[in-house]
Amino acid sequence: MSHQSDLIATDIDAYLKQHERKQLLRFITCGSVDDGKSTLIGRLLYDSKMLYEDHLTQLEADSVKLGTTGGKFDPALVTDGLKAEREQGITIDVAYRYFSTAKRKFIIADTPGHEQYTRNMATGASSADLAVILIDARHGVLTQTRRHSFIVSLLGIRHVVLAINKMDLVEFSEQRFNQICDDYRGFAARLDLPDLHFIPISALNGDNVVDLSDQMPWYRGATLMSFLESVYIDSDRNLRDFRFPVQLVNRPNLDFRGFCGTIASGTIRPGEEVMVLPSRQTSRVKEIVTFDGPLDEAFAPLAVTLTLEDEIDASRGDMLVRAGNLPRSADTFDAMLVWMNQDAMVPGKTYLFKHTTQTLPGSIETLAYRIDVNTLHRSPAPNLELNEIGRVRVSLNAPIHFDPYRSNRTTGAFVVIDRLNNATVAAGMILDREPDPARRAVWDDEPTDSRDSELLETSQVSSEERRSRFGQKAVTVLLTGLTGSGKTAIAVAIERKLFDAGRAVTRIDGEQLRRGLSSELGYSVEDRSENLRRGAHLASALNDGGLICVASFVAPSEAVRQRVGNTIGPDRFLVVHVATPIEVCRARDTKGQYAKADAGELTQFPGVTAIYEPPTEPALVLDAGSASIDACADSVIELLRERQFIR
Repeated sequence: MSHQSDLIATDIDAYLKQHERKQLLRFITCGSVDDGKSTLIGRLLYDSKMLYEDHLTQLEADSVKLGTTGGKFDPALVTDGLKAEREQGITIDVAYRYFSTAKRKFIIADTPGHEQYTRNMATGASSADLAVILIDARHGVLTQTRRHSFIVSLLGIRHVVLAINKMDLVEFSEQRFNQICDDYRGFAARLDLPDLHFIPISALNGDNVVDLSDQMPWYRGATLMSFLESVYIDSDRNLRDFRFPVQLVNRPNLDFRGFCGTIASGTIRPGEEVMVLPSRQTSRVKEIVTFDGPLDEAFAPLAVTLTLEDEIDASRGDMLVRAGNLPRSADTFDAMLVWMNQDAMVPGKTYLFKHTTQTLPGSIETLAYRIDVNTLHRSPAPNLELNEIGRVRVSLNAPIHFDPYRSNRTTGAFVVIDRLNNATVAAGMILDREPDPARRAVWDDEPTDSRDSELLETSQVSSEERRSRFGQKAVTVLLTGLTGSGKTAIAVAIERKLFDAGRAVTRIDGEQLRRGLSSELGYSVEDRSENLRRGAHLASALNDGGLICVASFVAPSEAVRQRVGNTIGPDRFLVVHVATPIEVCRARDTKGQYAKADAGELTQFPGVTAIYEPPTEPALVLDAGSASIDACADSVIELLRERQFIR
């Protein structure tokens, strides 16, 4: 399992090159107190033969001295090196360990489980590709398990392994394992954890850690080490949007002027055009300089020096980007904030905000809500206490250049610093939304399910009577997709076919709504949300009247689509994703919107200069690029039959 190789003795240079080319996986272990995080890491290193003999001898002696495992080898001592940690049997600070196998290199962050040290856990998770969340099989899902899971989701870690530990203490019960998995799935369904796996283990004894356990023949999945070696992470990195925050201007002599920094996302090659923000001056990359020599191509997260063909002014805090792919620039934005300080957050107080390579003064204008990590319920609050999480609006003294955290974990993140003692008091993740101080966040003012509102009056005509009259069940079908995907044409065809079949049907189109009810709205993230909110209430009223409503909106935000479902009612709401390839959408663009977005003229255009989030669980996926409009319409009508909305 280790990276031992015959090349070490025969060709050390070839061995080192082979080792350098291995992919690096950063992962964390987290969970509640005493779930076995440090023990698991120690077992991984021990069973994969990554401990030196002298270190192992010392650990065995310490295991006898401390007596935490009855004199047997205690794997937790591998990472718990602080005296206080060994005395109390807990993890206090984040411990990083490096090891390698024949397939991959790893950096592990062993994070504390105590609520008091949640800020340390968030620090360790900020750069991780994967999270291993441990659960004690005796206790199941606990409060701190939920808190760490929420932070993992908030920090955009896509790959999560739920390791059900201490299976030896529940007699390796398959029933107990399945029960914990079901409990966790119920909670995680409301989080953004797209790649979730479950593995039963015993970290102390090594069951299913590196080798498959004979004690659990009912488990037929991979061991934890096998999963870590094979999980696919290449698609997680943003190689599309080039972002290069300037950290240092290197001027050793009159003949050289280079911009040093770490590529936050994207790729760059010599000869390609770049723009400097905020001055918007353009030039071309002359050379990519590194210590080992010039490169033909550089990509995130390499640290390089870029030289340009023209003498343009740029300094620390500026950002190099592509002229046709610009980040947002604003001094006000919405963010999720994890508060990490004993002193409570004070809205309006001046703090320092460190974003990429610049630090600016600013304040937290408002706290929209605080999130209960157990129920994920949003509640109003005057401030945030230690380890609490909430949604805030940040106002800075000068604009910054940023992307939403979901698309760029570097330019979408920031930390908050106390100006008096220079302590880091919070970590923030910028949301995919442009706040408008003049407009209220109407979605946040509405009840979670608008149909349950006590303000609604009961009609004297029941839904059963309408169903009998029309011979159908009311439903709203939301067709969502990129501009040019064909969703409007499909909606028109569905309406025609259903009407010809004698159905009571109507159609709502996002662009038509803007000509009347939403005539004052633009195309910002907030305006798109408001347009869809109005469409949702209109569709709900039509459904209350017994009609089938076919709605076509770009609807780029998954969270807003879910709010639409709550407004209309999950029992009468279907999402259909018109997933036409963007190349086909561009070819159909008669208004030149994609070209304007490429040129940076449309800054909030989904799919180019703004994010389009595909539905996570659509009722149907269509491709209007390979299938005809009629065929797509027939597929939707067949879906209505399958769901028994029509006969």
